[in-house]
Amino acid sequence: MDTRDIKELLGKVDHTLLAQTATWDEIKEICEDGMKYGAASVCIPASLVKQAADHVKGKLPICTVIGFPNGYSTTKIKCLEAGDAVDNGAVEIDMVINIGWVKEKKFDHILEEINAVKESCRGRLLKVIVETCLLTDEEKIRMCEIISLSKAEYIKTSTGFSTGGATKEDVALFSRHVSNGKKIKASGGISSLEDAVEFISLGASRLGTSRIIKIVKQQNLI
Repeated sequence: MDTRDIKELLGKVDHTLLAQTATWDEIKEICEDGMKYGAASVCIPASLVKQAADHVKGKLPICTVIGFPNGYSTTKIKCLEAGDAVDNGAVEIDMVINIGWVKEKKFDHILEEINAVKESCRGRLLKVIVETCLLTDEEKIRMCEIISLSKAEYIKTSTGFSTGGATKEDVALFSRHVSNGKKIKASGGISSLEDAVEFISLGASRLGTSRIIKIVKQQNLI
Protein backbone atom coordinates (compact mmCIF):
# COMPACT_ATOMS: atom_id res chain seq x y z
CA MET A 1 0.00 0.00 0.00
CA ASP A 2 1.27 3.48 -0.78
CA THR A 3 1.09 6.41 1.64
CA ARG A 4 -2.12 7.78 0.12
CA ASP A 5 -3.89 4.43 0.48
CA ILE A 6 -2.75 4.07 4.09
CA LYS A 7 -3.95 7.57 4.98
CA GLU A 8 -7.32 6.86 3.36
CA LEU A 9 -7.59 3.66 5.40
CA LEU A 10 -6.64 5.41 8.65
CA GLY A 11 -9.41 7.92 8.00
CA LYS A 12 -11.89 5.06 8.46
CA VAL A 13 -10.44 3.81 11.76
CA ASP A 14 -12.04 4.41 15.14
CA HIS A 15 -8.83 4.10 17.17
CA THR A 16 -10.10 2.15 20.15
CA LEU A 17 -9.16 1.56 23.77
CA LEU A 18 -11.97 0.18 25.94
CA ALA A 19 -10.05 -2.04 28.36
CA GLN A 20 -11.29 -1.96 31.93
CA THR A 21 -7.78 -1.02 33.04
CA ALA A 22 -7.45 1.96 30.68
CA THR A 23 -5.77 4.97 32.30
CA TRP A 24 -5.77 8.62 31.28
CA ASP A 25 -2.14 8.37 30.16
CA GLU A 26 -3.09 5.55 27.78
CA ILE A 27 -6.15 7.40 26.49
CA LYS A 28 -4.08 10.55 26.02
CA GLU A 29 -1.62 8.55 23.90
CA ILE A 30 -4.31 7.16 21.60
CA CYS A 31 -5.76 10.67 21.26
CA GLU A 32 -2.33 11.95 20.23
CA ASP A 33 -1.93 9.09 17.76
CA GLY A 34 -5.47 9.58 16.47
CA MET A 35 -4.73 13.22 15.68
CA LYS A 36 -1.30 12.50 14.21
CA TYR A 37 -2.46 9.70 11.94
CA GLY A 38 -5.84 11.11 10.92
CA ALA A 39 -8.18 8.59 12.55
CA ALA A 40 -11.93 8.90 12.09
CA SER A 41 -12.27 9.05 15.90
CA VAL A 42 -11.01 7.62 19.15
CA CYS A 43 -13.41 5.24 20.87
CA ILE A 44 -12.89 5.38 24.63
CA PRO A 45 -14.61 4.76 27.99
CA ALA A 46 -17.32 7.24 28.92
CA SER A 47 -15.57 8.28 32.14
CA LEU A 48 -12.65 9.68 30.12
CA VAL A 49 -14.63 11.49 27.41
CA LYS A 50 -14.47 14.95 28.99
CA GLN A 51 -10.72 14.81 29.56
CA ALA A 52 -10.19 13.58 26.01
CA ALA A 53 -12.47 16.21 24.49
CA ASP A 54 -10.70 18.95 26.44
CA HIS A 55 -7.34 17.55 25.33
CA VAL A 56 -8.03 17.32 21.58
CA LYS A 57 -9.85 20.68 21.43
CA GLY A 58 -12.05 19.69 18.49
CA LYS A 59 -9.18 18.29 16.40
CA LEU A 60 -10.43 14.70 16.66
CA PRO A 61 -13.94 13.26 17.12
CA ILE A 62 -14.49 11.54 20.46
CA CYS A 63 -16.59 8.37 20.43
CA THR A 64 -17.78 6.40 23.45
CA VAL A 65 -19.89 3.36 24.25
CA ILE A 66 -23.15 2.97 26.18
CA GLY A 67 -24.95 -0.09 27.49
CA PHE A 68 -21.51 -1.62 27.13
CA PRO A 69 -20.66 -4.45 26.76
CA ASN A 70 -23.74 -6.52 27.65
CA GLY A 71 -26.56 -4.33 26.34
CA TYR A 72 -29.11 -5.15 29.02
CA SER A 73 -29.28 -1.77 30.77
CA THR A 74 -32.74 -0.24 30.65
CA THR A 75 -33.57 2.15 27.84
CA LYS A 76 -33.76 5.01 30.37
CA ILE A 77 -30.22 4.35 31.54
CA LYS A 78 -28.90 4.07 27.98
CA CYS A 79 -30.50 7.41 27.17
CA LEU A 80 -28.98 8.98 30.28
CA GLU A 81 -25.58 7.58 29.34
CA ALA A 82 -25.88 8.95 25.81
CA GLY A 83 -26.94 12.39 26.98
CA ASP A 84 -24.15 12.52 29.57
CA ALA A 85 -21.58 11.51 26.96
CA VAL A 86 -22.76 14.27 24.63
CA ASP A 87 -22.62 16.80 27.49
CA ASN A 88 -19.02 15.73 28.09
CA GLY A 89 -18.00 16.20 24.45
CA ALA A 90 -18.68 12.92 22.65
CA VAL A 91 -19.75 13.38 19.04
CA GLU A 92 -20.22 9.67 18.28
CA ILE A 93 -22.06 7.08 20.38
CA ASP A 94 -21.81 3.30 20.01
CA MET A 95 -24.70 1.55 21.81
CA VAL A 96 -25.23 -2.15 22.51
CA ILE A 97 -28.66 -3.59 21.81
CA ASN A 98 -30.49 -5.84 24.25
CA ILE A 99 -29.52 -9.27 22.92
CA GLY A 100 -32.22 -10.97 24.98
CA TRP A 101 -34.82 -8.93 23.12
CA VAL A 102 -33.47 -10.30 19.84
CA LYS A 103 -33.83 -13.85 21.14
CA GLU A 104 -37.40 -13.05 22.28
CA LYS A 105 -38.16 -11.37 18.94
CA LYS A 106 -39.03 -8.08 20.64
CA PHE A 107 -38.05 -6.17 17.54
CA ASP A 108 -40.44 -3.28 18.17
CA HIS A 109 -38.78 -2.74 21.56
CA ILE A 110 -35.33 -2.72 19.93
CA LEU A 111 -36.39 -0.16 17.31
CA GLU A 112 -37.99 2.05 19.95
CA GLU A 113 -34.86 1.89 22.10
CA ILE A 114 -32.53 2.75 19.24
CA ASN A 115 -34.64 5.76 18.33
CA ALA A 116 -34.86 6.88 21.97
CA VAL A 117 -31.09 6.73 22.32
CA LYS A 118 -30.68 8.56 19.02
CA GLU A 119 -32.88 11.37 20.34
CA SER A 120 -30.66 11.56 23.43
CA CYS A 121 -27.62 11.89 21.15
CA ARG A 122 -28.97 15.31 20.08
CA GLY A 123 -27.78 15.08 16.50
CA ARG A 124 -24.58 13.16 17.14
CA LEU A 125 -23.72 10.00 15.23
CA LEU A 126 -25.16 6.73 16.55
CA LYS A 127 -23.75 3.28 15.82
CA VAL A 128 -25.69 0.20 16.97
CA ILE A 129 -23.70 -2.82 18.16
CA VAL A 130 -25.53 -6.10 17.54
CA GLU A 131 -22.87 -8.56 18.81
CA THR A 132 -22.92 -10.85 15.80
CA CYS A 133 -21.13 -13.73 17.54
CA LEU A 134 -24.27 -14.25 19.67
CA LEU A 135 -26.77 -14.14 16.78
CA THR A 136 -27.95 -16.53 14.11
CA ASP A 137 -27.80 -15.42 10.49
CA GLU A 138 -31.57 -14.96 10.57
CA GLU A 139 -31.23 -12.68 13.61
CA LYS A 140 -28.41 -10.72 11.97
CA ILE A 141 -30.59 -10.11 8.90
CA ARG A 142 -33.47 -9.02 11.11
CA MET A 143 -31.21 -6.54 12.89
CA CYS A 144 -30.09 -5.16 9.53
CA GLU A 145 -33.75 -4.56 8.75
CA ILE A 146 -34.49 -2.95 12.13
CA ILE A 147 -31.49 -0.64 12.03
CA SER A 148 -32.29 0.28 8.44
CA LEU A 149 -35.69 1.47 9.68
CA SER A 150 -34.20 3.32 12.65
CA LYS A 151 -32.74 6.80 13.01
CA ALA A 152 -29.24 5.45 13.72
CA GLU A 153 -26.51 5.86 11.13
CA TYR A 154 -24.54 2.61 11.55
CA ILE A 155 -24.83 -1.06 12.32
CA LYS A 156 -21.74 -2.35 14.15
CA THR A 157 -20.68 -5.97 14.42
CA SER A 158 -19.20 -6.40 17.87
CA THR A 159 -18.11 -5.08 21.25
CA GLY A 160 -14.85 -7.03 21.21
CA PHE A 161 -15.77 -8.29 24.70
CA SER A 162 -17.84 -11.37 23.81
CA THR A 163 -16.97 -14.69 22.18
CA GLY A 164 -15.85 -13.25 18.86
CA GLY A 165 -15.33 -10.11 16.81
CA ALA A 166 -16.00 -9.02 13.27
CA THR A 167 -15.96 -11.60 10.50
CA LYS A 168 -15.79 -10.99 6.80
CA GLU A 169 -18.88 -13.16 6.32
CA ASP A 170 -20.91 -10.95 8.66
CA VAL A 171 -19.82 -7.72 6.98
CA ALA A 172 -20.72 -9.19 3.59
CA LEU A 173 -24.11 -10.26 4.99
CA PHE A 174 -24.72 -6.76 6.38
CA SER A 175 -23.85 -5.26 2.99
CA ARG A 176 -26.55 -7.34 1.35
CA HIS A 177 -29.25 -6.47 3.87
CA VAL A 178 -28.83 -2.91 5.15
CA SER A 179 -30.72 -0.14 3.36
CA ASN A 180 -31.78 3.50 3.68
CA GLY A 181 -28.19 4.66 3.56
CA LYS A 182 -27.12 2.91 6.77
CA LYS A 183 -23.41 2.22 7.09
CA ILE A 184 -21.39 -0.64 8.56
CA LYS A 185 -18.74 -0.65 11.27
CA ALA A 186 -16.61 -3.78 11.67
CA SER A 187 -15.08 -4.11 15.11
CA GLY A 188 -13.10 -6.69 17.05
CA GLY A 189 -10.17 -8.77 15.88
CA ILE A 190 -9.02 -6.62 12.95
CA SER A 191 -5.32 -7.29 13.24
CA SER A 192 -3.57 -6.36 9.97
CA LEU A 193 -3.67 -3.84 7.16
CA GLU A 194 -4.72 -6.63 4.82
CA ASP A 195 -7.66 -7.48 7.09
CA ALA A 196 -8.66 -3.82 7.24
CA VAL A 197 -8.59 -3.40 3.48
CA GLU A 198 -10.70 -6.53 2.99
CA PHE A 199 -13.32 -5.40 5.49
CA ILE A 200 -13.58 -2.07 3.67
CA SER A 201 -13.86 -3.83 0.31
CA LEU A 202 -16.74 -5.94 1.67
CA GLY A 203 -18.71 -2.85 2.67
CA ALA A 204 -17.49 -1.51 6.02
CA SER A 205 -17.20 2.27 6.26
CA ARG A 206 -15.62 2.24 9.72
CA LEU A 207 -13.24 -0.10 11.53
CA GLY A 208 -13.07 -0.34 15.31
CA THR A 209 -9.54 -1.43 16.13
CA SER A 210 -6.56 -0.67 18.32
CA ARG A 211 -4.06 -2.35 16.04
CA ILE A 212 -4.02 -0.58 12.68
CA ILE A 213 -2.55 2.71 13.88
CA LYS A 214 -0.10 0.76 16.06
CA ILE A 215 1.12 -1.12 12.97
CA VAL A 216 1.52 2.08 10.97
CA LYS A 217 3.32 3.74 13.88
CA GLN A 218 5.64 0.84 14.65
CA GLN A 219 6.58 0.29 11.01
CA ASN A 220 6.87 4.01 10.14
CA LEU A 221 4.61 3.50 7.14
CA ILE A 222 3.75 7.19 6.81
